[in-house]
Amino acid sequence: MKKRLLAAIITAAAIIIILGAGSAFAVCHGYLHINGLAASRYLVRGVDVSHYQGEIDWQVLSGQNIRFAYIKATEGSSHVDRRFAENCEKAMKTDLKVGTYHFFSFDSPGITQAEHFIETTEPYEGLIAPVVDVEFYGNKKENPPDPGQVGAELTDYLGKVEQACGQKPVIYATQEVWELYIRGRFDSYPLWIRDIWKEPKQKPLAENEEGQGWTFWQYTNRGRLKGFSGEEAFVDLNVFYGTAEQWNLFTTLSASQG
Repeated sequence: MKKRLLAAIITAAAIIIILGAGSAFAVCHGYLHINGLAASRYLVRGVDVSHYQGEIDWQVLSGQNIRFAYIKATEGSSHVDRRFAENCEKAMKTDLKVGTYHFFSFDSPGITQAEHFIETTEPYEGLIAPVVDVEFYGNKKENPPDPGQVGAELTDYLGKVEQACGQKPVIYATQEVWELYIRGRFDSYPLWIRDIWKEPKQKPLAENEEGQGWTFWQYTNRGRLKGFSGEEAFVDLNVFYGTAEQWNLFTTLSASQG
């Protein structure tokens, strides 16, 4: 009897270990998304890309249940993503709604960053709301810049871009950056929150009663889609908070004001 019980325990433990290892492998290689079930409640899905995805076949990528694509345009006050023009031109020939984003530098004035982004993206008509990506890079996480200084530069950036585009830019942020720099300071701006481990603590915009609800949620950085072959094997996957009708309204207003 004891031998049978011991054998059953060993078998159960082995099954648990195998299942755990299999799940870890699936998550690591993008076959399983921790937030997949929660994100599946939202019908409007999209990607964000940069040169890391390499050459993109936009006809293939756009045919995989996505409705929008945000493309990296600029970084800091002088850098342009080397695949920006190609990506933007080709993406706009598909049925996707296309937007552009700027990677915000903590080491460069907000005004010159805004001018650089505006100059780079101005030739492209019909883009949806612009995005500014605010996240730590290099050693900034260990040595975070002063919130007051970041707030001042980001205010300059947002004001300049809003004036040029005729609409409030969307702020993309990780949870830690949101807590330190965005929360309570830029609540009037649409939020794109990155949370790849759990559902965001911020409520979706439609459910939010006070504070800043999210408009976009990046729920995984391990998306497996066909159509690209760069040094990065995965692509970020995101969802929009609302219904198809709310998405159409969002994109229509963006395109008309941009």
